[in-house]
This record gives sequence, structure tokens and C-alpha cells, in this order.
Amino acid sequence: MVVAILSALLATGLPSFMDWVQNTQIRSTAESIASGLQVARTEALRRNTPVQFILTGNGGVGETGWEVRARNSDQLLQSKPAGEGGTKSQLATVPADARMVTFTGIGRVMNNSDGSPRLTRVDIDNPSLSAAQSRDLRVTISDGGSIRMCDPATSGSDTRAC
Repeated sequence: MVVAILSALLATGLPSFMDWVQNTQIRSTAESIASGLQVARTEALRRNTPVQFILTGNGGVGETGWEVRARNSDQLLQSKPAGEGGTKSQLATVPADARMVTFTGIGRVMNNSDGSPRLTRVDIDNPSLSAAQSRDLRVTISDGGSIRMCDPATSGSDTRAC
């Protein structure tokens, strides 16, 4: 009898638990990217020199790694390996081929020294979840250097809205 009850509970609760775990990976990835961007901006301010935030993956599932580098010396200041905390997460950048953003010594965004497109937004998704189940998140970078994490599914006056 106990086994039957346990089996019924697992059968009903396991799918929603798995959705929760995968949505938590989206949040973890978004927080990691926002944190990396904040580190880059803070280091640029602290050093009074340009600092770059670089996405190291190519946008595939689990390729969520990043690096923060001093632009002038190419010194690695901090990094996060791909897949750590978000093995099922997938990134989409705006512009689509952007992988880097550079912060000036006063914390504003500047053009990348290699001429590559400047990263302005990162959308984090989990392709194994349906749109109804997924709680996608977005990280935006303004020209003024402001970094914000928001929920594209939220609208109106909600502070989580994009």
C-alpha cells in the first residue's frame, strides 16, 4: 500500500519538480551573466581602464560560460565555465552575433576594440521546456552601463517587466 501511494505521489509531482529544476537553471544562468557584467563594469571603474565581458560559448545548449578581461593587457580577471549551474540553458544575444561588451573607465559602454558588434541583450531560455512551462529571463545592458535582469513574459507596471 505504501509503495502504491509513493508511486502515485511521484508520478504526479515529478514532472512539476523537473520543470522547477530547469527553470531554476535559467535563473542561475541569468544571475551568473548579470553578475559577470557587474564584475566587468566594477573592474573598469576600479581600474579606470576599459574592461571586456566576453561570452565564451557560441549559444548552444549549456554554452553559458563567460570571461572578464582587461582590454589593454588581455589579463583574465574572472571567468565562469560553460554549463556551470545551467547545463540546459541556452543563450540568444542581441545583436545575434554579439559576444562581447566593453565598459569604459567611467562604467559606460563603448565600442569593442576589434570592431565586433556590441552586446546589448542576452535572452536565457531552456529549449527542453515548452513556452508555457518556461520562465525565460533577459539581461539588458544600456549604453550608460546599466545592467538589468528582467522577465520578458511580465508586462505592465510590474518591476520584473522588461
